[in-house]
Amino acid sequence: MIQQQLGILFARGELKDPRLGLVTITGCEVSPDLRQARVYWTVHGDEQVRKDTRVGLTASRGYLRREIGQALSLRVVPNLSFAYDEAIDRGDRIEQLLREAKEADRRREVALVQPAPPEDE
Repeated sequence: MIQQQLGILFARGELKDPRLGLVTITGCEVSPDLRQARVYWTVHGDEQVRKDTRVGLTASRGYLRREIGQALSLRVVPNLSFAYDEAIDRGDRIEQLLREAKEADRRREVALVQPAPPEDE
């Protein structure tokens, strides 16, 4: 429910921090006592965009916590910590490697099918 509520807040653009662009909340783990929540996020862009987003999320933590508490009517609202989700980056890297391997196989196959140039006698 926390993940869903955070997604709604980001989608509505309720956060006025310019460092927070197109943030995607990819997961949320809550401690058994409901006092801590680790929120996983990702954003498209380079390393500088990630750093800016991380700073913006940290600065917005209090606001986000208050909004979650009001929206979900929780007796105990967990402290939020944010962690960048590297799964998408790893997936992109694997996809890139697969494309490169497929292209190398295709080039090898084409080289085998082409006839050898005639030799001068």
